[in-house]
Amino acid sequence: MNPATIKLTVAALIALSAVAYLALTGLASGWVYYMTVDELFASEQAPERRLRVGGMVGEEHFHSQPGDLRARFQMVGETASLTVDYRGVVPPMLAPGIEVVVEGRLESDRHFAADVLLTKCASKYQAEEHAKRLENEDDRPRR
Repeated sequence: MNPATIKLTVAALIALSAVAYLALTGLASGWVYYMTVDELFASEQAPERRLRVGGMVGEEHFHSQPGDLRARFQMVGETASLTVDYRGVVPPMLAPGIEVVVEGRLESDRHFAADVLLTKCASKYQAEEHAKRLENEDDRPRR
């Protein structure tokens, strides 16, 4: 091998290593662990990194005003509940009884500071309404 080929090979290896390092660190920082409310409190130790937690918005202690950039509510699971304090644009579908996924950090016992709030897809409800409409049309007398 001549010196030019060696230099080119070393430069390519350094560049490839740098790209691989940046890709891996970028992916690792974007990973968020998902769990349900019950799984969160069933674990022995509280995670210290960002989490995604799924559950149902509870009927009690629901505070959200239209146009407000805050919402505070209880997220309930089968056996556990969690107080969520969300800051950001509140989805219009947010209401008690709706399934949601929040992303943020567990600050203290049973208190979660969220900066991402996702409600479950509305297509589920539209599909149910459409199915009911079709059933009603079948029951109508034909002319």
